[in-house]
Amino acid sequence: MRNEALKQLVLETELRRALRADEFEVHYQPIVCIGSGHVVAVEALLRWLHPRLGILQPAAFLGTAEEIGLIVEIGKGVLRTACRQAMVWRQRGLPLRMSVNVSPRQFYCEDLHSSVAKTLYETGLPPHLLELELTENVIMQDRERASITMRALQQLGVGIAIDDFGTGYSSLEYIHSFPIDTLKIDRSFVRDVAKDRRGEAIARTIVLLGRELGLRVIAEGIETIEELSTLRDLGCDEFQGYLVSKPLDAGQCSLFLDERRSLTGEWPRGEPA
Repeated sequence: MRNEALKQLVLETELRRALRADEFEVHYQPIVCIGSGHVVAVEALLRWLHPRLGILQPAAFLGTAEEIGLIVEIGKGVLRTACRQAMVWRQRGLPLRMSVNVSPRQFYCEDLHSSVAKTLYETGLPPHLLELELTENVIMQDRERASITMRALQQLGVGIAIDDFGTGYSSLEYIHSFPIDTLKIDRSFVRDVAKDRRGEAIARTIVLLGRELGLRVIAEGIETIEELSTLRDLGCDEFQGYLVSKPLDAGQCSLFLDERRSLTGEWPRGEPA
């Protein structure tokens, strides 16, 4: 117990130092329209460039950052960085939707709405090009406050996505009553969907639900052609995963997007409605 407590204290200290030293970086994973094959969005994903341990995934530190409240400042930094990058791509004729994850503590912070509005104003990013990702468990912690916050964000013109859909409460009532634009099918239902009848049935149900409610449906974690083919047959709108690209830093992602554009002629001038 003493060793675990010491490790936790060291991690907390290093997280505070990392924030001051600007060691956090945002990587981007492309999201592709299944129908056209065009990249239509990217998801912003946090990485810690640790001076000794190298690149650390969020699972290694987000829990502690959430617990000590540091996630709010980290999250604001991710939002600013992601929106700035989205504007860089937009100015180059690549009007991609930017999807940014919001943690529980960040979502229920009183200044979330003003922070998002300020970031949009300072970066110049049109609100319809920003989508915030929440999990089912987050919005069910306090449904009344969640509804108020989500509607305030909707009034800004920002989209709302439910991440890892199907792994939390999956209440049809909250989907009906909350302002949601996108459902993201969790990887656990996508994995081997071409072979697993239960997984396929769940994925089909989510796609049909999204279609009936006028929501965008994205499949996460697509790794094989078979998975993609099955999701296409089910009518899924978009997908992301290693089949197309792993998360890339801003420079690598820009090169990736340029290569896709040169090969497919994507992104004519102007933005989608």
